Amino acid sequence: MNDADQKVRVAQLSCGPEHSGVQKEIDEAAAAVNAEMFFPDVTLKDVKKAYKEFGLEARSADLKLAIARAKALVDGSVEADAVFIATCFRCSEAAIVRNELRRYIHNNSTLPVVSYSFTERTTSGTLLTRMEALTTIAKRRALLAREKQVGITLGIDSGSATTKAVVMKDNEIVGTGWTPTTEVLKSADIVVNDALTMAGLKMSDIQAIGTTGYGRYLIGDKMKADIIQEELTVNSKGAVYLADRQHGEATVIDIGGMDNKAISVQDGIPGTFTMGGICAGASGRFLEMTSKRLGVDITELGPLAMKGLSKEVPMNSYCIVFGTQSLVNALAEGHSKENVAAAACRSVAEQVFEQQLQEVDIKEPVIMVGGTSLIAGLVNEMGRLLQTEVVVPPYSQYIGSVGSALLASGFIDEKKKGE
Repeated sequence: MNDADQKVRVAQLSCGPEHSGVQKEIDEAAAAVNAEMFFPDVTLKDVKKAYKEFGLEARSADLKLAIARAKALVDGSVEADAVFIATCFRCSEAAIVRNELRRYIHNNSTLPVVSYSFTERTTSGTLLTRMEALTTIAKRRALLAREKQVGITLGIDSGSATTKAVVMKDNEIVGTGWTPTTEVLKSADIVVNDALTMAGLKMSDIQAIGTTGYGRYLIGDKMKADIIQEELTVNSKGAVYLADRQHGEATVIDIGGMDNKAISVQDGIPGTFTMGGICAGASGRFLEMTSKRLGVDITELGPLAMKGLSKEVPMNSYCIVFGTQSLVNALAEGHSKENVAAAACRSVAEQVFEQQLQEVDIKEPVIMVGGTSLIAGLVNEMGRLLQTEVVVPPYSQYIGSVGSALLASGFIDEKKKGE
């Protein structure tokens, strides 16, 4: 049986999904990536003992059970390949326990763990990327530990807002391509041609291909990619590679056009991660909206924000609609464009901090990647909020493509053996 055939056993610690109809969605997402969900077996005596030792008050019997199951995983009395923690978005008690369990497992074991707050509308589609990342970390640790790119490889990142491509040759980036995402395959063709032209290479020179992002399957199928991988593991690998932080701890933040990612990385391998966001007020879309309202190009928003004082304008909203209303009100009240731009950057940084950075342990260095990492005002506000200097590596906007090209190089030797 090869790696792809082996089921990954994912231990589930949860409260409420079976009552909300979400359990079926969790199981479907797991099955789609060849994972098997299971609930660690514990006795009533185990529950009482673990709850007492853990020292965290919880009224819910399900949360007490989750604590005992977490202790069984850490103690090694129950074996698993990965851990999925799920609690209801509306329960504050569950949120506290979920966060503490995630930290406890991460600090006391090598198990990859993801935590998620669900609503009754959560679908298997929204869970799929998280499940795929868990199984990847569990099955492909050797591949994710890869530190250098070899040969000539192509990485394609089909994002919600932009499509990027990178050609790498013997551990160097020799070609790049970037275009807004319209038709997925057409956008991919454009960036691949641009990257090959810059590199002075032909498609026949490429030895391995990797794809990531929302359009990864469609593009990967067309181009017969060697690795088609979700963006959580790919982006974290690309980030530590470009920032030269492949050893030790790091935190990767990627604020995208539709969703955000926060990933805790240890020696180049993701440990805990979170993905998503409550609304677009915490995404790159809000910054695009801000630049349009201010009458400037998105590339000018960062320098403009660096000249402003963010605290001069009240702005902090989960929702892009209310955020836009704050923009309109601020301009109507006579606030300068510089201050409004700075406030918008601060608002996004605060929302990412409140919604997602609570779900991972922040370890320095903090590395910001993706297109929004080029917005200096946002990087500045994030650094102020976290009270640290944020690292923006070269080619940070191509992070998914770089990670894909790097990981794809691990398949070159396998392909040669099969020839």
